[in-house]
Amino acid sequence: MAEKLKLGVMTYVHTTADEAMRKVAEMGLETCQVGWPPFGSVELAKELRAAADKYGVEITTLWAGLPGPAVWDFIEGPITIGLVPPEYRFERIKALQHAANVAAEIGVQSITTHCGFIPEYPGDPLYAGTIVALKQVAAHCAAVGVQFWFETGQETPVTLLRTIQDVGTDNLGINLDTANVILYGKGNPVDALDVFGRYVRGLHLKDGEYPTDGRNLGQEKPMGEGKVDFPKVLEKLKALGYRGALTIEREISGPQQIEDIRRAMAFLEPYR
Repeated sequence: MAEKLKLGVMTYVHTTADEAMRKVAEMGLETCQVGWPPFGSVELAKELRAAADKYGVEITTLWAGLPGPAVWDFIEGPITIGLVPPEYRFERIKALQHAANVAAEIGVQSITTHCGFIPEYPGDPLYAGTIVALKQVAAHCAAVGVQFWFETGQETPVTLLRTIQDVGTDNLGINLDTANVILYGKGNPVDALDVFGRYVRGLHLKDGEYPTDGRNLGQEKPMGEGKVDFPKVLEKLKALGYRGALTIEREISGPQQIEDIRRAMAFLEPYR
């Protein structure tokens, strides 16, 4: 019988690295993804490594934040998020290369980020420029022994597949956010696995609903209250050979966030 998949959570270092890792361990979780600030210091990273070792928590990826604006909607999102907007590319490439160096320094296997509203038409100049930028990032990651994972959401599954093929390095993977595919109206995670499932290396297990207007994303929901078919997603992932962590994400704060994460842990237990 296969060993159960490890549960984890998306977390951030809001105060100290020790507190962040302690909170993960106190919830009974074995793994986490860590939201990493743009150009975060190596000193902070070493504190994070020490805290993770202290509490026995595995960091599966550094989720690399990017400098500059990011508007999470359909109107300003395409001109502010990720590597697609040309005016922010240079600094963001440097931020991702720095995050890769940090990940390598502390023994984390990958970095992850949103690459933006990647154009569906491959002849779009924005697409060509994004591919050039991604090749620079991916090559740097490979040079320091780190994988680069695409966070899903703003692009269609087939566009993401084409992007991975066009970048062409062997250190690329996908961090499938099960809700984002729905929140952005790009599809659903069950069918998306038929397109890019072989590249999935990490997960954000999150729930949500489809958009109901053309300007704003769909609404995130507690696990089990949205449109994601988690049993089917996990069944297909296991059939594809996925053995990574089941990382829960709930994008609210305060006591309700903790309560929803605990409920998600119980929800997922039968499917590990």
